[in-house]
Amino acid sequence: MLIIISDIHLRDGSTADSISPSAFRLFARRLSETARFASIRQDGKYRPIEQLDVLLLGDIIDTIYSTKWLGTSPSDANYVRPWTDATNPHYAKKLAEVTDGILNHNEESLSILRRLANGEEIQLPPATSSGEPDYQSKVRIPLKVRFHYMVGNHDWYYHLKGEAFDQIRLKMIQKMGLSNPVSPFPYEAEESPIIKELFERHKVYARHGDMYDMFNFDKEKGREFSTIGDAFAMEVSNRFPIEVQKRFGDELPKEFFESLRKISNIRPALAAPIWISSQIKQYAGNRSIESELKKVWNEIADEYLQLGFVRQADKAFRFDVADVMELIIKISNRASFSKLNQVILWVKKNMWGGKHSFAHYAYNEPAFLNGKAQYIVYGHTHHHEIVPLGLNTQMPKPESQIYFNSGTWHSYYDLAIQNPKKEQFVPYQALTYLTFYTNEEHDGRHFETWSGAYA
Repeated sequence: MLIIISDIHLRDGSTADSISPSAFRLFARRLSETARFASIRQDGKYRPIEQLDVLLLGDIIDTIYSTKWLGTSPSDANYVRPWTDATNPHYAKKLAEVTDGILNHNEESLSILRRLANGEEIQLPPATSSGEPDYQSKVRIPLKVRFHYMVGNHDWYYHLKGEAFDQIRLKMIQKMGLSNPVSPFPYEAEESPIIKELFERHKVYARHGDMYDMFNFDKEKGREFSTIGDAFAMEVSNRFPIEVQKRFGDELPKEFFESLRKISNIRPALAAPIWISSQIKQYAGNRSIESELKKVWNEIADEYLQLGFVRQADKAFRFDVADVMELIIKISNRASFSKLNQVILWVKKNMWGGKHSFAHYAYNEPAFLNGKAQYIVYGHTHHHEIVPLGLNTQMPKPESQIYFNSGTWHSYYDLAIQNPKKEQFVPYQALTYLTFYTNEEHDGRHFETWSGAYA
């Protein structure tokens, strides 16, 4: 049995909160129940399963949304950001600091993963001679869960080579109950023989999916490099609440500043100004403060555009994402937040298609084209979906081929679609996971998905 989850985005508490430990407790209970069902074999007899694998498909530890990165400026000798030289000793030191903060802040949640990995959470009853669960027996069979970590665009650092990064990964393995070795966590399945074998056994192929997002993946440099999405999140989204509180801390209610910290839970990230505008309306009352906040926004946005890293991302003779960012921010110098919002909504509709789905990329995956995978799985978009791709008629019995998105475990503020210009956001917590069975598990069932939300 293979479980796939992604996009949990555990953070250190310096920006928006992570999903609560209750989600992990719920997940543990559901895993225990699923393991019992999986032990009902294709012949209808109960035989406890001996292996349960969980794939963490990227963006589990979210190091981007931490204000710990902002302690230095470009003029400092120890200046470090995700896009600076990873061989600089300050780089691994800062990443270790941020990672430690996240692991400690989420200790209650991660302790549940460790208990699952140690066989302390799932205890299966033995089978009777007639092939039924023996619930009367005092004996219980512990089932250890193997957790496998693949990286995405918010945790790509754990794909970097080097002893200093091995030490960071070792701590993650110990705190999260991972089965990975301390070597770089894989970005693609081909980098891990264990994950590759799991995929083949379950007829699955999975990747995080960020490679199809030009804002968060550089196709020329690959996954061992930062992107302008990282820079925007860090230098604009993370900095703005800090700068506003420094300047207006005595003039506005604390609820306003707390709401600004939630910018990192806005999706897409470019919708941050829409969120700011809506919070001004809610908390600033009759006070005309928009122009003053716009000055703060413009200052940090201009500094973002002047970063050498961002400038290098701008390609000559091509209207790419760096140009879009510059256009938005330059317009923002002369326009109100509400006017800027109109531009952002246009970008979201025309450059991101107004949609979340990556399904059309799935039918170009080699594993789909050669028929080795029935199921293609991506994460990244935070939008759980199931999309039929085709039917493999070359098999003795035709096999359905399906695209899944693994959704997210996340606290959300989602822009309402009825009329986005009203700047309305709907809050809720989301939780999704996918389950794939081998032929002899769960009475011959192939897959199931579970997606829930609560508020």
